[in-house]
Amino acid sequence: MNSMIAFEEALHKVLSSAKLLTIESVPLQSALNRVLALDVFSDMDMPPFNKSAVDGYACRKEDLLETLSVIEVIKAGKSPSKSVQPGQCSKIMTGAMLPEGADLVMMVEDTVEDSTGFIRFNGLKSAVNICFKAEDLHEEDKVLDKGTLIKPSHIAVLASVGCAELLVYRQPVVAVLSTGDELVEPNQIPGLSQIRNTNAAQLIAQIENINAVSFYPGIVPDDEEVTRKAIEHALSKADVVLLTGGVSMGDFDFVPRILKEQQVEIIFSTIAVQPGKPTVFGYRNGKYVFGLPGNPVSSFVQFEMLVKPLLYALSGHEYHPLQLKLPLAKDYSRRSGERRAFIPITIQQTGEVTPVEYHGSAHIQAYAYADGVMSVPTGITQIKKGDLVDVRPL
Repeated sequence: MNSMIAFEEALHKVLSSAKLLTIESVPLQSALNRVLALDVFSDMDMPPFNKSAVDGYACRKEDLLETLSVIEVIKAGKSPSKSVQPGQCSKIMTGAMLPEGADLVMMVEDTVEDSTGFIRFNGLKSAVNICFKAEDLHEEDKVLDKGTLIKPSHIAVLASVGCAELLVYRQPVVAVLSTGDELVEPNQIPGLSQIRNTNAAQLIAQIENINAVSFYPGIVPDDEEVTRKAIEHALSKADVVLLTGGVSMGDFDFVPRILKEQQVEIIFSTIAVQPGKPTVFGYRNGKYVFGLPGNPVSSFVQFEMLVKPLLYALSGHEYHPLQLKLPLAKDYSRRSGERRAFIPITIQQTGEVTPVEYHGSAHIQAYAYADGVMSVPTGITQIKKGDLVDVRPL
């Protein structure tokens, strides 16, 4: 398992290992960014009755050019009490039920009222201006598919068909373990040879951004026994464990050995990508472990490329990140094409892509200004200005 594999193969191995989490019920108000565990069907016709699309006067089409008497006023939420007969109309508000006998609504701005209270159409022509019963949905029509990631645009649909409670997949719990004696928390001033722990804060934000649940027990020092206990605890608490640091070839990088002791099957340990080559992925009985490199850009990028798709897959959602083909604003070159590269970019108003100044996998500041990531395939060392490149927005 030590041979370097292509990114596409790594992603396939990660997703093919995913097993759906359990199902739970949540109220509609808590459903945002959850994933539907069952198809949702309409419990009624939508609209449930013929209703006016405008404020105006409901009448018969053949009476459009006649002078009409007003027989009642129909407010939204009020049922008509009278049917419209020849020579008659009902004043009606937007959304109100259409009275029997009427098959057209004159817009109020296309009418005039004479001194006796009669109504006359004074426009050139009139649309029907009616929302007809069931023109949007019929009872038992499917409105949302199982696996839908619920967005704000779905909430009104769910409310309209009476889904006050929804069956959704459980949110993945993700443990974040940052390893290394050189780390201190962000609220501390680093001593000599120390750095602030940016990875944990960054990963927790990425986890919570997709509505998964984060679990962070604190920095794990470079001590094999302490690391072993931390990993055991994380595996008992979480569905997915993210370790940063301790996964490469240093003297204190004993994490892979501990994972094997914990009966975590290592699926791969090296990917042909830049950044993120020494990324480890393992599996044990419905538990998933990623060993991410300690450099913050590497952990950020590999979360987006590998961890996020897994978390969505565990939640029942088939994740298809937006991929754009955009022209490069200037020539790009790199020294080696041995690995696929993910390069931070900005997207100009013209739609062109400009690589951000980027000094390597410790330069997390580059991503503060990035609109997305440009993928440079294996074997490619030069791209000319104007050539189309693959871009994933962030």
